[in-house]
Amino acid sequence: MIEELLMAAAGAGAAVAVYAGVAARVVKQYERGVVFRFGRLRDEVRTPGFTMIVPGVDRLHKVNMQIVTMPVPAQEGITRDNVTVRVDAVVYFKVVDAAEALVRVEDYKFAVSQMAQTSLRSIIGKSDLDDLLSNREKLNQGLELMLDSPAIGWGVQIDRVEIKDVSLPETMKRSMARQAEADRERRARVINADAELQASKKLAEAAQAMSGQPAALQLRLLQTVVAVAAEKNSTLVLPFPVELLRFLERATPGPEGQDAAAAQGQGQEATPPPISSAYLKGAADAAAGVEPVEDLTGASVEPAPREEGSA
Repeated sequence: MIEELLMAAAGAGAAVAVYAGVAARVVKQYERGVVFRFGRLRDEVRTPGFTMIVPGVDRLHKVNMQIVTMPVPAQEGITRDNVTVRVDAVVYFKVVDAAEALVRVEDYKFAVSQMAQTSLRSIIGKSDLDDLLSNREKLNQGLELMLDSPAIGWGVQIDRVEIKDVSLPETMKRSMARQAEADRERRARVINADAELQASKKLAEAAQAMSGQPAALQLRLLQTVVAVAAEKNSTLVLPFPVELLRFLERATPGPEGQDAAAAQGQGQEATPPPISSAYLKGAADAAAGVEPVEDLTGASVEPAPREEGSA
């Protein structure tokens, strides 16, 4: 009798062990368990840890709740300004409702992938090339809204969407490079012209300051000589301005100029230099040797008759 009881207890223990082995399930921390009993969804979602199901009756499906990184294949399209581009992106999403993700859509990952590709094509067609290249943040937000609207009904939440790369044709790249080069050249010319204008104003102010003190021009010339001589050149070409020559002429007068300046300083008129006797004699001889011409305005002058003995 005791042996039979022991055998029955051992069989019951073995059956319980087998049942526990078949019914026991473990749900990981980043997963949620969804149970279907006879094909009907159970309201209770199994949390992480150890859980039990009815073997042969229940079916446990584990859903990953981690953020999924899904690359979107490159999509080729034509922008609003008729430029052909290839754009690829990446989508970050996660499941927020495990039951809805299993019931509402057959394969939520495939559905999100296809929806991302179609939305990316739509964004390309609605945007300009400049927006794709420089205003990506706004396009990312628009693409995220387009994906999040239908995905929220599937128990999926779109975390963020990023446009990863924009591929342009080679001809368009060359055109953009020429445009950027022309713009930089324009800015360089404007800056250079502005610098010339400022320099001309400063030079005009310097010239006006030097005009009041002519000696300043000579000092500036000497500074230029010193600056050129510092290069240790064998030949020095030094231009002399006319103003400097006039200044030197006024600053160093001759003997006659000194007498005239002294006479003017004393309030007397300057007397002309004396005339020599040789000059007077030469002037008289020149006046005596020239015959006066009475009339040079006659109608015609007849030639004198030839003498008979002349050749």
